[in-house]
Amino acid sequence: MEHLGPTVDDPATADESELIESLHAMIRHPDFPCLGARSVFRQDRATVRVYDELGSPAAAAQLLEDLCRFASEVDIDDGLASFIALFRGPHIDDERQFEELLWAQLREVHAADEQPWAPDVSTDPDDPHFAFSAAGTAYFIVGLHPSASRDARRAAVPTLVFNLHAQFEELRASGAFPRMRDRIRARDEALQGQINPMVSDHGQSSEALQYSGREVSPDWQAPFEADPGTSDDAGCDSPQAT
Repeated sequence: MEHLGPTVDDPATADESELIESLHAMIRHPDFPCLGARSVFRQDRATVRVYDELGSPAAAAQLLEDLCRFASEVDIDDGLASFIALFRGPHIDDERQFEELLWAQLREVHAADEQPWAPDVSTDPDDPHFAFSAAGTAYFIVGLHPSASRDARRAAVPTLVFNLHAQFEELRASGAFPRMRDRIRARDEALQGQINPMVSDHGQSSEALQYSGREVSPDWQAPFEADPGTSDDAGCDSPQAT
């Protein structure tokens, strides 16, 4: 498998700048299909943070705090924006391992989250209207890692991209979403030789199927159960909650 960006020999000891540059180089590659991600980086709208171990409680607390700050500061009227979490480890051997760690990390973030679930998306990962919620804000998550079968998902280190659901709703409202979606899928098909079998629009099937990037069977179920929560203590101001 070839990477669109450079690999990192030892992520555990690499400078943060090297890890972040590996991601930048991947996104800048002319064949990288996601036009939304390219726009986010071109307009300097990507917030990138580095953590130690994917799936760990230690990373969850800091990740939740950083997501809370991101949601309170970002303005979707200024264009697309993403929060991107890079993890130094562990070494990823295959897609199932990454999938397990991704959902373990989301469970840890949710366990640390005292705010109610974002009100306009479902808490049920089997529901077509499901989206992950952190600090009261809904996100569509894209998992990347070195052993991904899809070229566009093959990053130098385990990576979680948190995309605000609110910005997709803005694109739908403006009429721009279908055109961008179709261009991205066409570019991905040109890169891979076939369209990603897991892609679908929000409301057609659960987006949980797409988070890890692994092709799963129709009866696959996400290893996640949400507690909607009842706390009235916002903790941080998240104006982009959807």
